[in-house]
Amino acid sequence: MEVKKEQSTKRNKQKQGRFWTWVAASVLFRLILIYFPKNLNLSSRPEVSTPLTSLRRLAEGYWLKQSSMSPYAGSMYHGSPLLLSLLGPLTVKRIEGQPSHLLCSLVFVVADILNAMLIRATGQTLQVAYRQSLKSLDLDMISESMEVLSSGDIAALVYLWNPFTIVACVGLSTSPIENLAIILALYGACKRMVPLAAFGWVMATHLSLYPMILIIPIILLLGYGPDTPRKLLLMRRYGKVEDNSSSDSCQQQEKVINQSDLPKVFTWRPAMLFLLWAIVWSVYVLLLCGISVKHYGGLWEMFERMYGFILTVQDLSPNIGVLWYFFAEVFDFFRNFFLIVFHMNILFMIFPLAIRLKHRPCFLAFVYITISSMLKSYPSVGDSALYFGLLGWFVNELSEMQFSFCLFSVYVGVSLLSPVMHNLWIWRGTGNANFYFATAITYACLQMVLVVESVSAMLNHDRKLKKLTNAKLQNGKL
Repeated sequence: MEVKKEQSTKRNKQKQGRFWTWVAASVLFRLILIYFPKNLNLSSRPEVSTPLTSLRRLAEGYWLKQSSMSPYAGSMYHGSPLLLSLLGPLTVKRIEGQPSHLLCSLVFVVADILNAMLIRATGQTLQVAYRQSLKSLDLDMISESMEVLSSGDIAALVYLWNPFTIVACVGLSTSPIENLAIILALYGACKRMVPLAAFGWVMATHLSLYPMILIIPIILLLGYGPDTPRKLLLMRRYGKVEDNSSSDSCQQQEKVINQSDLPKVFTWRPAMLFLLWAIVWSVYVLLLCGISVKHYGGLWEMFERMYGFILTVQDLSPNIGVLWYFFAEVFDFFRNFFLIVFHMNILFMIFPLAIRLKHRPCFLAFVYITISSMLKSYPSVGDSALYFGLLGWFVNELSEMQFSFCLFSVYVGVSLLSPVMHNLWIWRGTGNANFYFATAITYACLQMVLVVESVSAMLNHDRKLKKLTNAKLQNGKL
């Protein structure tokens, strides 16, 4: 027994050593790319930088502010005044003999490392909760019989070595900071650190608006915990449901004997505290923003130039989304109608998914982030980098997901074809907007297929647990 423990400890140390080696290599790889001439010119790519995440636009806004003008003057900067105060001074500082914007690049590298560490810690919490849920269903032999992959380590390495993450970091995009706020909210909710979860959610919503929908999975995380079996399975496990089966029918009739004896799963106290802390942090953020822009139009101008810019899709420059092409073609008379349709499309998916996946809040957050990345006004590869990293949390549950190799292959193809089509259209003049839009709509369809297949695989995993639970209960009765 002691020999097995020593061998297990040795294997764990080896795994830890390999993990930190890969982390150090990812940092070194980013630093090497930063020192390439002009950062490989990635900051000018529409797939990397958007009107909301471009550091060049942020530097322009800071220059306007230093010139005693509104940072929102003109049509360059549309980001947060807090982000302007944080990164703006770094954009004007130069180190002789070093690449321009070196300090900002180092900030993005640090943000990526923090994201990976938070993803790893959250994945470890989810893995412990996954094993506990199997144990509560008396199915802990599943985790003992098969090798459960370390989802936290896998998710962290997937995030660090994802080409989308590396490109967003080296391409001087503020996406790593926005992703940090989102991951911070999910990490705080998983750890039941209510003030931290509220702070992350408020900052994520303030920076890019779309993470507002994550309030539902965060509240479910605080109320249910990271991973809980469905209530019906718990009722069956503890004898609160009787199954009456007959030889003439394969349908099972379920009768609740005494549902009031089942302990309450959802706890309201942390959810209420979260709402209270969210109000506190929102007031604090608005106060800081008001102080920052009090001489340049106040909060109203910030709302109009930041959130109004997002909701009305004013900038129709090409990106990897589909809205720029659509609103370039649609008549102005119908513009407001289709703006409502596209934004409401996100909201229509929220509640059905929340009802069906309420027992898996972290997976629900992954689905919400993927959907918003597909339908947001100004998407970038930084959004995809985030949900690919979160996908690593569920390597055990989604091990039987279909079309995974096809999805991977088409993602690689679209990533390579998108710059080519943009070059043919903009620089060589041998193509047109349809060339680039074809890659954008293929990219959107890929995200749609990823959502459908991942949700189907997760539901199939839950059905598998249900069948195993029923079989074990029937064997116990016999």
